[in-house]
Amino acid sequence: MTPNSVADFIREIYRTNEFIALHEPSFNGNELSYVTEAIESTYVSSVGKFVDDFEKKIEIYTGTSKATATVNGTAALHAALHVAGVNAGEVVITQALTFVATCNVLHHMGVTPAFVDVSKNTMGLCPRALEIFLGENAVIKENQAYLKKSQKRIGAVVPMHTFGHPVELDELVQVCKKWNLVLVEDAAESLGSFYKGRHTGTIGEYGAVSFNGNKVITTGGGGMVLCSSVGDAKRVKHVTTMSKIPHPYEFCHDEAGFNYRMPNLNAALGCGQLEGLSARLLAKRSLAMQYKEYFSKSNYLFFDEPTDTRSNFWLNTIICEDLNARNGFLQRTNSLGVMTRPVWQLMHKSPMFRNAPRGDLVNSEWFESRVVNIPSSPVNSNN
Repeated sequence: MTPNSVADFIREIYRTNEFIALHEPSFNGNELSYVTEAIESTYVSSVGKFVDDFEKKIEIYTGTSKATATVNGTAALHAALHVAGVNAGEVVITQALTFVATCNVLHHMGVTPAFVDVSKNTMGLCPRALEIFLGENAVIKENQAYLKKSQKRIGAVVPMHTFGHPVELDELVQVCKKWNLVLVEDAAESLGSFYKGRHTGTIGEYGAVSFNGNKVITTGGGGMVLCSSVGDAKRVKHVTTMSKIPHPYEFCHDEAGFNYRMPNLNAALGCGQLEGLSARLLAKRSLAMQYKEYFSKSNYLFFDEPTDTRSNFWLNTIICEDLNARNGFLQRTNSLGVMTRPVWQLMHKSPMFRNAPRGDLVNSEWFESRVVNIPSSPVNSNN
């Protein structure tokens, strides 16, 4: 099997000779009607019925105790970590194999990331690697975990559900409980993904979801904080609306908050998109199974959903034999007008995170040299 034959197969699936993008949104339902309604209501900013409706619908779909809409997934993660009590000068453990937004949040909070390896089974934070890292580098003092060398408090653990594949959450929860650490799920890519029947982002104390234009559903730009505690959710709502004290007309604020509220226009789009989510996920699963069958007879390994999970297959992924094979595949398929991309450069290789503490990243480096994402827009979905 060659990159040319793979490109031909993908063209057969999408039935086009035009450029094939990696993941495109589609708007075939009530999106235009709801956005028009929001415009005509004149409530186009951070107040309006669609914001409330969108939050309630996400709560019902995910099973979270409370959801709070934000302007994007990065803001959602920032708000979650802020309410979780992470402060400047502390450390947050996460994975080096992640999108830079995860670490940018930490940087701007004045927090140091500590990188732990991913699992070969999930491509997300490995609980065994986390236990090893903590055992070698951390100590518990007064019921709080600290790094031995820097004496910085470890404020939270942030696993990311890479490409929509859920991490090993039961095991991560056990490690976090042992070390008294808050678990904040970066669920930016995993709307519609379930771990042992529970939606990702609802098993840790907090979850952060993204509705960027390339996600399973989109609000154009938007995110959501999922909270296991209603009390924490009230605080998230408060700080993301600039910490304004409720009053009919006075403007008084009791702490420095954030202007992170999702506009009503974006929420209207989200309400329309959410109505087609089930059909979209089924179409994406069908596409993934086509890829799985096709690559089963090849020198490329299709990355399937982990055991005990149901993935949204946000971005379908193949594993090449080595770096040369990966680079050749990327060059050829993109030259043929079929968009493919590598996984992100590992975070510890970026200049701003080069000196961050880290464990052995052997699996992360293995994936970095071999992973390729292939076109994943659902075919024949109603939304």
